[in-house]
Amino acid sequence: MTRYQGKVALITGAAAGLGEACARRLAQEGARLALLDIDAVRGEALQAELRARGHEALFITADVTQAASVQAAVAATVQAYGRLDVAVNNAGLGGALTPLIDMPEAQWHQTLALNLTGVFHCLRAELQVMVGQGSGAIVNMASVFGTVGGAMVSAYTAAKHGVVGLSKAAALEVGPSGVRINVVAPTFVRTALTAGLDDATWAHLASLHALKRFPTVQDVAATVAWLGSDDAAATTGSVHLVDAGFTAA
Repeated sequence: MTRYQGKVALITGAAAGLGEACARRLAQEGARLALLDIDAVRGEALQAELRARGHEALFITADVTQAASVQAAVAATVQAYGRLDVAVNNAGLGGALTPLIDMPEAQWHQTLALNLTGVFHCLRAELQVMVGQGSGAIVNMASVFGTVGGAMVSAYTAAKHGVVGLSKAAALEVGPSGVRINVVAPTFVRTALTAGLDDATWAHLASLHALKRFPTVQDVAATVAWLGSDDAAATTGSVHLVDAGFTAA
């Protein structure tokens, strides 16, 4: 499949987990990649691996909580490749389980800074390029908790609901310019971020899903790849659950 042949795709949080899976999927489909992450060791290792497999990949150290860092990374992408066709704003973190009444203010601000303000920084920088081009597709990574409530993760839930609302508003603004913006909302996925959960917890969580299992990182990447491609040319401002039926009840 070569839906991304010749296209330039930027992915945040690309060094591990969902971001890495998205990078591998888009590379397989022909994309030229800008891999953004704060983890330079893993990011450079992924860059080297993808290049060894014959893919075009450029790692750029970036902190999405810092507007200047994001602007510089997007500028470096355009300088290297000449354009920006697709952006996957994936960088995020769940944080510790904390009752709202006990949540330190610092935890609240840190969670929103990475999961919501970081998406704002990325959208603003990417749209400055895409609107000027008159084309582009952006996929923002939210969560199933961007569509339903999550006890003990109130800050994360608020941030991911914010990503959904921000994406819809931005899609309305830039649609006439030929730019599409959509959201992917996964349920629990086994990555390094969820490695601390024990088997009993995973079994309980699986029982809450219609399929009695969880999506893989590849399942999520497949949805991202569709939304960023021309196959989804008439799709914008929408939320796409990859939740194994968690919200079906």
